[in-house]
Amino acid sequence: MAIEKKDIERHFEQKLGRKPKWIVRAPGRVNLIGEHTDYNDGFVFPLAIDRAVWIALEPRDDRKVVVHSIDYKESGEFSLDALKNTKSGWIEYLKGTAWALQDAGHRLCGWEGVLAGDVPLGAGLSSSAALEMATARAFAAASNLTWEPAPMALLGQRAENKWVGVNCGIMDQMISAAGKAGHALLIDCRDLKTELVPMPPGVAVVVLDTSTRRGLVDSAYNERRAQCEAAAKFFKVKALRDVSMERFLKEADALDPVTRRRALHVIGENERTVKAAEVMRRGDAAALGQLMNQSHEDLRDNFEVSSDALDAMVDNARTHKACYGARMTGAGFGGCAMALVKAQEADDFVSHTAKGYQKQTGHKPAVYVCQATNGAEVV
Repeated sequence: MAIEKKDIERHFEQKLGRKPKWIVRAPGRVNLIGEHTDYNDGFVFPLAIDRAVWIALEPRDDRKVVVHSIDYKESGEFSLDALKNTKSGWIEYLKGTAWALQDAGHRLCGWEGVLAGDVPLGAGLSSSAALEMATARAFAAASNLTWEPAPMALLGQRAENKWVGVNCGIMDQMISAAGKAGHALLIDCRDLKTELVPMPPGVAVVVLDTSTRRGLVDSAYNERRAQCEAAAKFFKVKALRDVSMERFLKEADALDPVTRRRALHVIGENERTVKAAEVMRRGDAAALGQLMNQSHEDLRDNFEVSSDALDAMVDNARTHKACYGARMTGAGFGGCAMALVKAQEADDFVSHTAKGYQKQTGHKPAVYVCQATNGAEVV
């Protein structure tokens, strides 16, 4: 069930008996292409989707933050003067964001708020980054901070890396902070330069949730990172971003087979991602779809982060005539795939793909036809 401004406002009024002073939202994301390239200083090409985390809030006179979670049906609070990681679930994302903001020198004020979201949890749509960016936007409102998307995204990433303990790259927080309606965002993960690229006309992005969860498969994710770092060390570069396909093909035979495959995916994916922005500028949905298909095959065969469920979803999606291309999205091992389809046939595509996937796997999928929306904002 999608959440709207009126819903979060109503929750606040029911809880606190008055209207909130501010309402903020920060979106989840789906990545068109550029998977496992972010922590290799490469390129990613996500869009912010119309699924978000919402916070309705009012200021407090003390330096406490009190939050009522509608989704978890529980409340949490903490003092900005005594932040401590107690590993107590969803509230740690808010505490971690407060810690990162204060550590960067921002003077924060307390607030009380109601929190709700409609980004599916654990589906690879960056519910955690949406929560961090919504929290940062709430603090910016309550503490009168200037909203700068890139610095705020970096602080959200720092919260997730150092406080929550998930070694994510910058993409998720960056698109949640800086997205724009109707556009995808090409992000250079080395210098955080961004370029907004309009979505091709007449297309819809369909998120295909396999209803299988991965729980961030930390060990496999960290193993992939270590393999990429080993490959960069072999090529004597800072990151795999700095290795061309031409150089790779000349020198990579000296790598062990697994590390070679991991590097091949990253180097090829960077090239595909830059190319994807080029074809999108021309409005060429068919060429974009072909690049997405190639990305999935590489993630499946060389990076080995797909799953039977993801492969089944992608295969079923590609059998529909409206589908330009489909691929897994997110860290992998479960969660979501996504497809680029002709908008006028999106409903038929959804029905066809969901039925075929359920028949093949026995899992009932959740499917969302998505629009590109703005990044974190006061609404």
